[in-house]
Amino acid sequence: MSDTMQSLEQLGSLKVTAPDAPKYVKKVDKQGRAYATGKRKDAVARVWIKPGAGKILVNAREVEVYFARPVLRMMIQQPLVAAARAGQYDVICTVAGGGLSGQAGAVRHGISKALTYFEPDLRGVLKKGGFLTRDSRVVERKKYGRAKARRSFQFSKR
Repeated sequence: MSDTMQSLEQLGSLKVTAPDAPKYVKKVDKQGRAYATGKRKDAVARVWIKPGAGKILVNAREVEVYFARPVLRMMIQQPLVAAARAGQYDVICTVAGGGLSGQAGAVRHGISKALTYFEPDLRGVLKKGGFLTRDSRVVERKKYGRAKARRSFQFSKR
């Protein structure tokens, strides 16, 4: 019994070191750009960011032309505003699939990931804002015997 107590005391005296948090490194290509892929619904956005005047090009068009609704433009700017980097990076992205809302969400996700690759210190701010999480909600599939995914056909008594 005393032998067991001795080993427990020895166990208590051991110092347990917690594993260090992973070190994130800057990922930049030869042209000095950070690349990331953003996804939302069926839309996929390929995003490159580099230091610049704050121009945002979507499919070779200005962001004001491509995303006419102010809500979508605001959505795209959110990660840059949260990281206090608005107007400091040029963003070039190509987006395909889905509708405008899904595409804007994909661009936002891509910008957030590219920012963390360019400046790993911003990861905490962007993660807290929820910009690094991929929104996994997608359209539910249509079932047989139903008009849509859940809606049944109109009922008629006669």
